[in-house]
Amino acid sequence: MGNVLAVCISERKGTEKQNVGTARFLAGWGIENDSHAGRWHRQVSLLSHDQIEAFRAGGAAIAAGAFGENLVVSGIDFRSLPIGTRLRCNDVVLELTQIGKECHSGCAIYQRMGDCIMPREGVFTRVLHGGTISVGDTLTVQEGDEA
Repeated sequence: MGNVLAVCISERKGTEKQNVGTARFLAGWGIENDSHAGRWHRQVSLLSHDQIEAFRAGGAAIAAGAFGENLVVSGIDFRSLPIGTRLRCNDVVLELTQIGKECHSGCAIYQRMGDCIMPREGVFTRVLHGGTISVGDTLTVQEGDEA
């Protein structure tokens, strides 16, 4: 079980996302008003708060959303979950579709810090069931075929 610490969106790809506190998740699309929404397998990105804190320990003064992540969650090691895992928060159901990604070294955080954890630590999901997620909500890993 994890705690949602940030809900982030951006208007343009390749830019840092801003924590908006709450957002609508649309089935088969992603987060309303987010540049990465669309009919593809990387609709919503997630990062573990622990990984962001480890990066900050190296001297980086960064805010939530700096890596392009949509959700920052404490208490879950996303990289340990297999593809196909379902995550639930309120009515929202996300399905894990990809772990890590190829980095384009032109991203804002890489230009500032010379490194980015999203390619190693980020995970991507598609929205199976929509709803609203807000900071402070609980995210759970679904057991079996629950949806």
